[in-house]
Amino acid sequence: MIVYPPRAGPNGPGEPLTPTDITSLDERTLLRRYHLKGDEVARDELVARMLPLVRRLARRYANRGEALDDLEQVGSVGLIKAIERFDISRELKLSTFAVPTVLGEIKRHFRDRVWSLRVPRDLQELNAKLSKQIDRLTLRLGRSPTVEELAEATAASVEQVLDAMQGAQAYSAVSLDEPVGDGRQAVDTLGAEDVNFAQAEHRELLRRGLDELPDRERQILRLRFFEGLTQREIAEHVGISQMHVSRLIRRSLDEMRDTLESPAT
Repeated sequence: MIVYPPRAGPNGPGEPLTPTDITSLDERTLLRRYHLKGDEVARDELVARMLPLVRRLARRYANRGEALDDLEQVGSVGLIKAIERFDISRELKLSTFAVPTVLGEIKRHFRDRVWSLRVPRDLQELNAKLSKQIDRLTLRLGRSPTVEELAEATAASVEQVLDAMQGAQAYSAVSLDEPVGDGRQAVDTLGAEDVNFAQAEHRELLRRGLDELPDRERQILRLRFFEGLTQREIAEHVGISQMHVSRLIRRSLDEMRDTLESPAT
């Protein structure tokens, strides 16, 4: 962990925090010190206190092809994001706010970096739901659930369930030198790359982000990035100032980024 030079102690702006001072402060005080005074020593203490929680959450995803140390590092990134985004005006425990953020960061790590082949995000997320439902239904029914039962349990169609189950095979790689019969190797079964697949997924992600925006912001982004209008032209078209257009574009892009980075529900 990076150790930053102390900025201000509890008794005054010029006094550093001692180890005793740090451990004696409660969570709310540390959060206020960091968010209101920029006290990075207080932030580091919050991280240290929450690391056992991160380790417990990371262990849920052990034995899935990723080293536990790596998962803890990914979870720590989520913890720091949770501390940065925490709203000190809310009566909420940091652990309550941090858990979904840490889990989301770990899930994104698996979704975006671990899968051997590029499987659409919605199928990866459906596959995760299927894994839970298969265990639950098997225990309840005393047998393996059918595709139809899985579709009902996950609120998905039969076709989507089949696609997700087939896509799960991309989670672990097979050597291209692997024999597949008839004197052929796995590499011989590969088809030509279709560049439209990635483009189609990007369009779907873009649609998801745009759908979360108000009508006016969505119209401004369409005029700017799809029709190529300048900010001045957009301001005249919409009836607001050019500076307001600039602010709305920045805010809309930030909101879309947050939407696309958050776990889908």
